[in-house]
This record gives sequence, C-alpha cells and structure tokens, in this order.
Amino acid sequence: MQEPFDIEIGPVTYSVFPEGNDTYTIFKEGEEYVTIQKDTEEQWLKLDPETDLPLFGADEEINTIGREIIIYEAENP
Repeated sequence: MQEPFDIEIGPVTYSVFPEGNDTYTIFKEGEEYVTIQKDTEEQWLKLDPETDLPLFGADEEINTIGREIIIYEAENP
C-alpha cells in the first residue's frame, strides 16, 4: 500500500490517502473532503460518502486532483 502524500493545486493543498483499487480519500486543507476513484486517465469519479457508489457527472476539480495523482505516482513509483 502506498503512503499518503500531498499535492498542491494553485494555493490549495490536498492530502491524498491511497485506499487501493484506484480509490483515494482526499483531504482539502486538513479536512476530509471527498473519496475519488479513477475511471480513466482523464476521468475521475466522486464516491457517495454514504454508499461508496460512484457519482457520475463531470467535476473539473476532481479530474484535476486525479491528474495530479497520476503525475505524482509516475514521479514516485
């Protein structure tokens, strides 16, 4: 299991906690924010906090976080 790591997007720091199976719990500025799951390299899905089922719909912030996760993991295998 990969260790947690931080990514920065503009002035915002996100802490990323890998959960396995391309799923990540994201903390935004120290507060639990969202759980996301990789759909494709460019598409990421929010998971419903109560059921953990994917919520389909475009969310640019989530996709940006996902792209940064891919970059981080490529640079830190």
